[in-house]
Amino acid sequence: MTKIGYQRVSTTDQNTDRQELDVDRLFEDKASGKNADRPALKEMLAYIRSGDEVVVFSIDRLARNLRDLEDIIKEINAKGASVTFFSESLTFSGSDDAMSTLMLQMMGSFAQFERSMILKRQAEGIALAKAKGAYKGRKASIDREVVSNMIKAGSSLTSIAKSLGISRQSVHRIKAELAL
Repeated sequence: MTKIGYQRVSTTDQNTDRQELDVDRLFEDKASGKNADRPALKEMLAYIRSGDEVVVFSIDRLARNLRDLEDIIKEINAKGASVTFFSESLTFSGSDDAMSTLMLQMMGSFAQFERSMILKRQAEGIALAKAKGAYKGRKASIDREVVSNMIKAGSSLTSIAKSLGISRQSVHRIKAELAL
């Protein structure tokens, strides 16, 4: 039996210090929990064997939506492994324990609700910053002047895309924006 840990933070600027786990093998993601498309999560799910125990600091570290949470736990349990959430003191081992299922669904719903509230507050903050002129969005990753000059010089859209390492669709969009 291997004790497997999973830690997740939302951005590369954050660290997992508060999610200390005493495990044999640790998998760590620095990605949003909005979906289950995370490299270390996939690697962990492939690594699990029958009899293993997966330990996660809290439910919201594994998933931020109820469907993903239930699917991940079912996949772990289907491999004969259990999942323990340290903060909530809950363990899921595949047995049909009605109380554990209720707790999982309630806690998963709270995690999903919290994500919705984060997104709402973020949108409100951006709207306020835009109204004050303080929010400009992210810096453009494509130099539109370079694209414009290449189009004016007669370069094909495909050659522009290849030489700048961008998609043809991006070149088309810029061309339309600049009305060239």
